[in-house]
Amino acid sequence: MNRRQTIPKHLRYTITDFNRQFPDDAACLEHLMQHRFPGNVTYCDKCQQERKHYRINGRPVYSCDHCGTQISPMAGTIFEHSSTSLRLWYYAMYLMASTRCGISAKQIQRETGVTYKTAWRMFRQIRSLLSEPDMQLEGEAVEMDETYYGGTRKYGAGRRLRGDTKKTAIVGMAERKGRVVALVAPDIKGSTLLGYVRDYVMPKTMIFTDEAVTYDGIKHMPAGYGHRRIKHSAHVYVKGNVHTNTIEGFWSLVKRGIGGVYHSVSQKYLQTYLDEYSFRYNRRDQGNLIFTSLLKRVAELAAPHAVVPAQMTPAPTEPF
Repeated sequence: MNRRQTIPKHLRYTITDFNRQFPDDAACLEHLMQHRFPGNVTYCDKCQQERKHYRINGRPVYSCDHCGTQISPMAGTIFEHSSTSLRLWYYAMYLMASTRCGISAKQIQRETGVTYKTAWRMFRQIRSLLSEPDMQLEGEAVEMDETYYGGTRKYGAGRRLRGDTKKTAIVGMAERKGRVVALVAPDIKGSTLLGYVRDYVMPKTMIFTDEAVTYDGIKHMPAGYGHRRIKHSAHVYVKGNVHTNTIEGFWSLVKRGIGGVYHSVSQKYLQTYLDEYSFRYNRRDQGNLIFTSLLKRVAELAAPHAVVPAQMTPAPTEPF
């Protein structure tokens, strides 16, 4: 028994496992096909019915067994129109899913040999899979807190932002020992925060916050939310089961990760980075199998009617 191994055996997925499962582009393409269309069966536009499709040697396409119409499993996914090796895409996804604090596009460039522009665009496409806008938090307790990112913060009365500031407000909600939602917010007004509660927290849930007045309206919401506070201004951080340590721990993880790996993130792309950290955090009990969840997102979010005849797919004009 390896006493230093902290990940259970059934949750381990090492680089050796990756190389064994995905030795080349053909293995990646077949994996993608099976996830999108199990058994290689999908609707054929020409036959107007479900048909079996078979791989055409030497080309990343599959052909209908009846009429010969060709389709590409990459159509409608983040891989469409990309001339970058499909295995490199999978490897980049593996690296992103296997790190706790993220991995930079510059590191991907060094490991794969693609240009920095290609590596950055790949990561931007991969992060587009990680948003979970329909998540509903539940359980006995949900913690809520806000933080700020970037620039120099100017303080006004209490905790309100005033004047010319480059700080971006971020609002987070976390189940205890569960999932988290992190959102770039236009402001931290009460109406904004209560709107997030209504959109992301199940009714009749107990919500824990600090003493900020912007949370005052939670107890008056018609969905019957409970509300308890911890008084940080009095240097009280835990009182029985009243605290916001879960969401604050997530903020610490995000800030250390962005500062240590990415160094700086623009407001334009900040939400995609929050989605990345939230996606990994919400699947932390999966060990190294987060990569498997990421692969499933490709098929789940593929355009349902985007499987077009492969010969109609235009070739990319630059590496991507």
